[in-house]
Amino acid sequence: MTKAELRAYLVTHPNDKTAFYAFVDRFTSEASSATFPMAHSPEEIEEVAHLIEQKVRS
Repeated sequence: MTKAELRAYLVTHPNDKTAFYAFVDRFTSEASSATFPMAHSPEEIEEVAHLIEQKVRS
């Protein structure tokens, strides 16, 4: 099952803890360990929000 399929399954089966943990395990194993400094100005916060929105949509 792809990550997208697993996410879709979780939306329709929110009480399936086994699927939830499988999704979290897959998400954390593929996640980048890079860290970034905290945004401070309103412009930086807006930029971060925009980047997150782009990532969620892709």
